[in-house]
Amino acid sequence: MHFHHALVDDLISKEDFELRVEEKIEECGDLIDEPTAAMLVVGDLGRAHVKIKELSGKSSLFSFFGKVLDKNEIKEFVRADGERGAVATLLLGDDTGTVRIVLWDERAGAVEEINIDDVLEIIGRHSGKNSKEIYALALRKANCQIECKISPNGIERLSTESIDLDVRVLFVEEPRLYMRRDGTSGEMVEAVVGDKVGTARIIAWVPSLFLNLLPGTSVHITSAKPNGRGEGRTYSIDEKSSIKRIEQEIEIPFTPISAIIEGGIYSVQGTVKRVQKPRSFKSRDGSPSWVRNIVISDGKNDLHIVIWGEKALSTIQNGEHVKLFHGIAKTRRFGGIELQSGRGSALLLPETQSSEVIIYGTVIIRQGIRFIDNGQDRYLLEESDLPLWREVRVEGMVSGDKIQITNWEPIHISSDSIRQKAKNLLDKLHT
Repeated sequence: MHFHHALVDDLISKEDFELRVEEKIEECGDLIDEPTAAMLVVGDLGRAHVKIKELSGKSSLFSFFGKVLDKNEIKEFVRADGERGAVATLLLGDDTGTVRIVLWDERAGAVEEINIDDVLEIIGRHSGKNSKEIYALALRKANCQIECKISPNGIERLSTESIDLDVRVLFVEEPRLYMRRDGTSGEMVEAVVGDKVGTARIIAWVPSLFLNLLPGTSVHITSAKPNGRGEGRTYSIDEKSSIKRIEQEIEIPFTPISAIIEGGIYSVQGTVKRVQKPRSFKSRDGSPSWVRNIVISDGKNDLHIVIWGEKALSTIQNGEHVKLFHGIAKTRRFGGIELQSGRGSALLLPETQSSEVIIYGTVIIRQGIRFIDNGQDRYLLEESDLPLWREVRVEGMVSGDKIQITNWEPIHISSDSIRQKAKNLLDKLHT
């Protein structure tokens, strides 16, 4: 009874809780046991059990059931104050997702009595570090059955031992700088890869490992260390790792649109049904970025996709076949599910050729980003310092909604030309 009272000890006293449990048993004609009655009382007080996907809520405490999918043995350590401590971790799942359960100190010993496939009832709270991690305040084995959702990326594990991977490279980002704890800087590269299980992110602390590896290349990666704290499968590689091309066709499974639920990571394909124009905005660090919404169909169901970053400027047309790997499923503002395509995902579009153009238009600015607008079309000016609000003639290469300038010159508009344009406009209005 103390186990369930912990869920509502901020609402009623232990004595009052015990009294309500006794009354609940009497109401049911002694047909339920004490734990069941306690669960009913907790439910009456608005603290009923939740599914794992609901553990991201704002409650300070949660009660839920989960099947044990994996476990780590007890690890002992010494705290900064010299006190000894212990910790163990469980991976639990249900039909809505998975969660890591951290057992500290005296609770860590319980892991020795817990087996894979056991069903546990947990009372816990957020760790404060990760939405997929719960600190257990109390736990016990439960006599019920749970069907577990298998992640689109396979069964998750807690082990952090390095492994080898045979995967297909899907996308490699440009190297970017990061700061080490000692204040020095370094370079890293993120990539998206896939295999028969699904997709994964690779964080390479040695960017040269991915040098000259084009999307579609099959590779063998050694000493990839799993990172169990992120969403989906994530690995890191460093100077101890290696990447070698292999002659192997690696197929990556796609998920039907109808099977997508919130919080999962999926790979999908379909035909573009609707395309919105890209919208510019400033990211948190002040740099320019873009977002675009499209709708695809797999022939049976439609799916909204939100494209972030420069990929949003690509040419996308109705009727084209697109593939999205490692997209994150989220609930749309007005209901329904959408997949987010940004950093950590790979959106494959039909190849588009750059074309040489000459454009006459006005240089405008929106949210710090410069465009040329000719009254019908608007193109992003890459690395441009063209003067604002000037009429210009631009030569360059157009790809999607971007133009790379090779030459430009201002257009000098005479007063006679302006008067003639005004006269032509008035004539049109009076005809």
